[in-house]
Amino acid sequence: MTGERRKFTREGEERRREALISATLDLVAEGGVMAATVRAIAARAGVTPGLIRHYFTGKEDLTRAAYRGLMDRMTAENLDVIRNAGADPAARLAAFVAASLRPPVVHAGRLGRWAAFIQMVRRDPAIREVHEATYLNYRDQLQGLIADLPGSRDEGDLRRLAIACNGVIDGLWLEGCALPESFPDDELARIGVAAVGAILGVDLMPHIPDPAAESETP
Repeated sequence: MTGERRKFTREGEERRREALISATLDLVAEGGVMAATVRAIAARAGVTPGLIRHYFTGKEDLTRAAYRGLMDRMTAENLDVIRNAGADPAARLAAFVAASLRPPVVHAGRLGRWAAFIQMVRRDPAIREVHEATYLNYRDQLQGLIADLPGSRDEGDLRRLAIACNGVIDGLWLEGCALPESFPDDELARIGVAAVGAILGVDLMPHIPDPAAESETP
């Protein structure tokens, strides 16, 4: 019984912690970081302001956790698709890139949250540290997938290729979040996969279904 109570307590505390992070992200999306005051966060999460101190040392700690949570969640959503991509390294890489350029990763609300935090990177060392860690986490995942492709590439080449591919993905992600209605029929995912393949000298397109061809199938 004691073990069950502890598990229940941990689960309840984790839900409350996540509720505070979610409330922070919602407020940041609506009005920027300044809108995410302690009182506003507590009211949105349905808790007392004092409870925030139970989980975080203060607003700054909660803000950092919210930014890390936002970025880590997007990377995790990319990695989720690899589980169903099979063993082919090219298929796994194509699935990862495509997931980076499709919902739920591409979402207008996430752009608002990200933009509010990114302006703090230059003036807040703690936010900069989170940004660097989450950027490198995503890039390392991408680099690992590139390393699995056939062919010989040294660590320097792999790093440069991952940076280049990441830059293409980031640019397309920004436009997809800002103007989602401008890119129909999985266009961004297909452009991204084709561009990454071109950088790497590998044809990744056979691993991405063509919506136009599928619609013509009787």
